[in-house]
Amino acid sequence: MTAHADPATPVSRRWSALDTAAGGLALDLGLYAAATVFAAITAATSTLPPHRAWGAVATIGYALATLAATTQLLARRRHPGTPLAGLPARWTVAGLTWAATALLPVVTQSIERAGGRTDRAQEEVIVVEHAGARLAEHGTPYLGPDAIAALPPGEQLLGYTPYQPGMALFGLPRAALNTWWTDSRVWFAVVTALTVVALVATLRTGGGPDAPRRDAAVLRAVQAATVLPVCALTLATGGDDLPVLALCLLALALAAAGRPGRAGLAVGAAGALKLFAWPIAVVLICWAATRRSATRTALGAVGLPVLALVPVLLVDRDALVENVLRFPLGHGLVTSPAQSPFPGHLIAETLPAGRAVAAALLVAAGAAIAVRLLRRPPRTAAATALICGYGLLAAILLMPSTRFGYLLYPAALLVLAPALALTRPDDRATFPATAPRDPAERRTPEE
Repeated sequence: MTAHADPATPVSRRWSALDTAAGGLALDLGLYAAATVFAAITAATSTLPPHRAWGAVATIGYALATLAATTQLLARRRHPGTPLAGLPARWTVAGLTWAATALLPVVTQSIERAGGRTDRAQEEVIVVEHAGARLAEHGTPYLGPDAIAALPPGEQLLGYTPYQPGMALFGLPRAALNTWWTDSRVWFAVVTALTVVALVATLRTGGGPDAPRRDAAVLRAVQAATVLPVCALTLATGGDDLPVLALCLLALALAAAGRPGRAGLAVGAAGALKLFAWPIAVVLICWAATRRSATRTALGAVGLPVLALVPVLLVDRDALVENVLRFPLGHGLVTSPAQSPFPGHLIAETLPAGRAVAAALLVAAGAAIAVRLLRRPPRTAAATALICGYGLLAAILLMPSTRFGYLLYPAALLVLAPALALTRPDDRATFPATAPRDPAERRTPEE
């Protein structure tokens, strides 16, 4: 994933050869073809109705994208310089593919749900909308343990809101008006789209000899965060992870552009939505410390989540603790259904004292990353993205309770790294004079 930053390593050379084959069209074709198969299998075999509905629509979208990429490859073979196979055409295909495989399913499922279908949304959608209604009525999105215990056993799981308070904002439209466009997924999609636009604008600022490679790397990063099936499926059926992911990617892009304060605000906004952003905030602050900008970054990265937590803490402290601490740690009234067969879950379920073993492995991985950050903090945004990507991948694999969909975080972070490595800091960005200025730092994300 570091091909554009350090072409000397064998892994980088292999990735670079794959990424640039046929002007990037070979990997485009492979992505769209594999996604077509994934969507078709989902439509045919998934036990979840929203997933099957997504697969039925997305299969057509990905198949059309596969046809378009094939046409581009053939056109390039006949006329190597044809605009049909150029980067703008690839951007067009990627944008239309996202519209067909993510945005269209969001709209269709939201309309069907508003029309009375009860099987057109995952539990996350209902939870967020209930949280928005509670926030509007009571000042907190959380139910206390007594209120959850009073619910019928089949409804207690939906009584939990295992998110940070900011996530309830996406449920406020439904609290005000019950129609298709107030579905929380619609607003997840809107925020995600706007954030991705800001991400692209940030990374594509400025020219220079590396601009063509950088722009191609930006496209690949956007594909990983949008048209990758796990991302499109998540947005269409649940959606809460996509704005969090997009804000984290924007934070890293702002870091690459030399904007530590804005990077802190972006990752802080993500942290006010979901705990998944907090490890990324920690690594970003470590990066900013090498630029003597840790305070500027931390003000947003820590300040925004704290500002979101304080009001609900004052309203009902026990409800906050029950939802954001006890339930995710497995000490709630009901158990989380997140049980994808990753190593941590298998260890927890099959070995004697398996949960303790899985927890110990998770702590060991976290300790190793902490030592790495203390001894060699990342000095580039690309290095920060790699540490975040590999760290989250390790955590997802080792957590006793996790979801397959969480893999969208490390996938997007790792694919973003080459684009970050080729992004030049904004000319208006300034760091203190004591900050490291070795140009080699911007070329070595493995650091």
